[in-house]
Amino acid sequence: MFSLSSLCRRTVGSSLARVQGPSTQHHVPTALSPLSMFTRGRAQLAPKQVQHIKRHKGRVPIPVGGSIKGTTLAYGDWGIRIVGNGARLSAKQLTTAQEVIMKKLRAMKGSKCYLRVFPDIPVCVKGNETRMGKGKGTFEFWATRVPTGRVIFEIGGMPIREELARDILRRAAAKLPTKMEFINKSTPPRLGNLVLHPPKENILDPASLPESASDASNAQPSP
Repeated sequence: MFSLSSLCRRTVGSSLARVQGPSTQHHVPTALSPLSMFTRGRAQLAPKQVQHIKRHKGRVPIPVGGSIKGTTLAYGDWGIRIVGNGARLSAKQLTTAQEVIMKKLRAMKGSKCYLRVFPDIPVCVKGNETRMGKGKGTFEFWATRVPTGRVIFEIGGMPIREELARDILRRAAAKLPTKMEFINKSTPPRLGNLVLHPPKENILDPASLPESASDASNAQPSP
């Protein structure tokens, strides 16, 4: 059941809205929403959805389990991978290196740049000379932890000369805070600081076999 006062307010309000017409005032929020700083721009490296706003700092992983995933090329013809110590790369560093590559590849129609890592770890920083305690710091930037031997960038999509590819990727590697190496499709995988070369095939030479073994191999069965 509706009360008489509520019905009167509804009828009076609707009638006034018809007489005055639609309102021209717009509601402008004075404060940003808590997740407004996590919105992802069109050219910004940031995850679309965030489950936890703040996470632990963590450590750069050390490849000791025997997995070689992500240490060889998968999409392009040339690339760079880490040969120095593993590092935590920020979204700004990856964006800067990618812009250097795209600036050089812009003149080559059909060329592509592939980014093999993605910054999805939120890094929180507290101000200098701040007292201990009172919770974790505020969000600062997005980053990713990459171990030794991981491929960072690949270029391809069209035939690119090796000299030109080396110059492009060298400029991009100069923007990253660790030592990189130039690789191609025939480069063997890497397990940390160890390069895993494929085993060589053993080809037997008949001249190196002993005489008894060679005679037995040349002997034909009697009818």
